[in-house]
Amino acid sequence: MLKLTAQPLTPEAFEPFGDVIDSRSADNSFPINGGRTRRCHDLADVEILGEGGRALISIFVSQPIRVPLAVACMERHPLGSQAFIPMHGERFLIVVAPPGDVIDPQSVRSFITDGHQGINYRAGTWHAVHSVLDQEGEFLVVDRGGPGHNCDEHPVEVLISID
Repeated sequence: MLKLTAQPLTPEAFEPFGDVIDSRSADNSFPINGGRTRRCHDLADVEILGEGGRALISIFVSQPIRVPLAVACMERHPLGSQAFIPMHGERFLIVVAPPGDVIDPQSVRSFITDGHQGINYRAGTWHAVHSVLDQEGEFLVVDRGGPGHNCDEHPVEVLISID
């Protein structure tokens, strides 16, 4: 079994897997609404692939996991990206592997958010199921809806801990 310690989430470390969504590090922001609002613009590349695809906006209500977390399966969405944005400052664990037909155990990485960061998995990126820490959490989720097979699963044996 592969054993990993979740690392702090940074845009640079997560870049091979997708985007970190965080207003605090937004390079492209500007005032709107008469100067009362700062728009942090274009924070993630939403991918909608395949004929008939459309963007979905959902809210996931997740129960907390226990650490260490034994991950037995990872999934990927080949036809679209999938973004998770915490609505109330929830921290969560991220377990990812690069796109491909199989998962190389040595390529699996784990990150932990600080509660203000969201993430956007690129289409085809392998990831564990949503894993909120500390308390029940609500997450705004943006992903693909429409025809076509958009969820593959692959067994793994990974144990995730945090410092």
